[in-house]
Amino acid sequence: MILIFLDNSRHMQYNLTQAIHILERTPAVLKTFLYGLSIEWTSSNEGPDTWSPFDIIGHLIHGEQEDWLKRSNLILSNNEDKTFQPFDRFAQFEHSKGKSINELLDEFEVLRNKNIEKLKALNISEEQLKLKGKHPVLGDVTLKELLSCWVVHDLGHISQISRVMAKQYKTEVGPWIEFLGILK
Repeated sequence: MILIFLDNSRHMQYNLTQAIHILERTPAVLKTFLYGLSIEWTSSNEGPDTWSPFDIIGHLIHGEQEDWLKRSNLILSNNEDKTFQPFDRFAQFEHSKGKSINELLDEFEVLRNKNIEKLKALNISEEQLKLKGKHPVLGDVTLKELLSCWVVHDLGHISQISRVMAKQYKTEVGPWIEFLGILK
């Protein structure tokens, strides 16, 4: 057996193939975690102005439709103006009305799979990763930064869903709360 120790003080350098490994797994992770759960689990949040797992899946769907690939294509385009359209972080509230968590998870899976195929088809080079677009708030951003953000955005929302769900039992765990960092 060969053991490999990674230097944990270093951060990974962006690699499109490795990024896709995360992006293509997100729908399955979320489906395994949430599909078929009761509305009590999927619609609870952390209080006013916070999101439930249902809301988060709707937000991820909107990102698949209006953010990551659209902005990537704009950066890669020959357009002189590469300013991104503002992203509506709350569009999911209207789009998700009347749908079940299972319907949202299925929709997210279909959209993500199509977007991964489109992303792969772009055959992005190392040089293209340096190309820039203009974010309406952040200013100039590179394609590499945008695509890195897509991965971290997924991981952040997976973590958020876990935290929101864990907090539903915050009072039920009694004195063990002392040892459960997710509840603090």
